[in-house]
Amino acid sequence: MSFNDIFKSSFLENVSEFSMIDTLLGLAAALVISLFIFVIYKKTLTGVMYSSSFALTLVGLSLVTTLVIMAVTSNVVLSLGMVGALSIVRFRTAIKEPVEIVFLFWSLASGIVIGAGMVPLAMIGSAIIGIVLLLFANRKIHSNPYILVLNLRDEKAEETALEILKQGVLQYTVKAKTINASGIELTAELRLQDATTTFINRIVEASGVEHATLVSYNGEYMS
Repeated sequence: MSFNDIFKSSFLENVSEFSMIDTLLGLAAALVISLFIFVIYKKTLTGVMYSSSFALTLVGLSLVTTLVIMAVTSNVVLSLGMVGALSIVRFRTAIKEPVEIVFLFWSLASGIVIGAGMVPLAMIGSAIIGIVLLLFANRKIHSNPYILVLNLRDEKAEETALEILKQGVLQYTVKAKTINASGIELTAELRLQDATTTFINRIVEASGVEHATLVSYNGEYMS
């Protein structure tokens, strides 16, 4: 057996099993779903900064995974070699938000399902996942805790500010109180009834209130 015969039997015959139409349709479906994941990521982002590189990674990951699974499903020998090759890959990029893991696995799973030829399953599943994430993300906006810092002149101003606060928020808890020669500094954690923060304006307008600061708090950092 000559080298040409070996090359023909091991390479050209496998290439003959390649379908250009199936590949283009699969990649097109992966592109549509990955763009949908991209939009959901932007809509549900709760972090401080939007990462365009991570959003682009979601699209690329779905396309690459689809291409790999298409190759694996068409050749059993290639699938074994692919498993060994991928087992040595290590990803060391830090994940800033825990929810980003969900989007990475979502993009990866959609590529696997599309590459396996189950495009309707990928579309239906992605639609359900996207709706669930949107619902929970929009609900979370109104339940986020806030930190309120007040600089008060005296005890009477403190009583007035707390009364306005009681009427304007769902609940609040005093976390810290500092008294010095210049007045009182009060720190409280609170939950809003809705997205309205007009009660801060009424607190500042009260007599004896010198300064008020309201910040969103997620348990790790303030933004």
